[in-house]
Amino acid sequence: MFTYKLIIASILLVQINYCICVNSQSLNNSFSGGFSVAVATWYGSPEGAGSGGACGFADDVANPPYNGLISAGNQNIFKHGQGCGTCYQVKCTENPECSTYPIKVTITDECPGACNNEAYHFDLSGKAFGYLAKPGQGDALRKRGRINIQYERVPCSYNMGVTFKIDSGSNPNYMAFAIEFVGGDGDIGAVEMHPANSGTLYMQQSWGATWKVGIPVGVKGPYSVKITTIESKKTVYASNVIPANWAPGQYYHSNVNFS
Repeated sequence: MFTYKLIIASILLVQINYCICVNSQSLNNSFSGGFSVAVATWYGSPEGAGSGGACGFADDVANPPYNGLISAGNQNIFKHGQGCGTCYQVKCTENPECSTYPIKVTITDECPGACNNEAYHFDLSGKAFGYLAKPGQGDALRKRGRINIQYERVPCSYNMGVTFKIDSGSNPNYMAFAIEFVGGDGDIGAVEMHPANSGTLYMQQSWGATWKVGIPVGVKGPYSVKITTIESKKTVYASNVIPANWAPGQYYHSNVNFS
């Protein structure tokens, strides 16, 4: 009987430990309502805006509403591009140069390789890294190169609608676009394109925040776009956002966004 009870207790202990492990991992990937520990570095020029490369945002990161307050993330943050556009509050408290106040950054790029040696690694723009410091201490903090920070995922908020940037490789039979300034969850789980004269075209993630679809012969715009987020499964519908005479490289701004 003693041996039987010992076996049952051991099984319960393993199950409890497993559940704690899974829940703590999940909290780091969603809106947990509290800060967790991560590592931060910075890249580019000291006051630079960073990059939107792996998400498809390119040099838009230097302009409003990003304003250079962006970060690349390791795979647990970038998530093969599904983390593009998500927003985090980050703060540093362990160094004398730290302001201890959080700033909000948007994930716009991937930090590969050694960044995955830690569970969560933010590679901030030089500008964002400096914003973690007390006034006048930005350069001193950047000289440290690598610091411990605290982070939490937060909703994104933009005073503008979701924007569609048409990929330069698009043509009458193929369309791809990067989706920017997604409020709320910030992430993108599914995209549908609704032509003016045809049924729904279901898009696929191409890379980062860029989605693609083949356009059948005879299908015409204007095109409406429906976006569904990953975290909350909320949707918005941008009616006739892409005109019939759309062109590669152009930006098309909707008047809708997630709250």
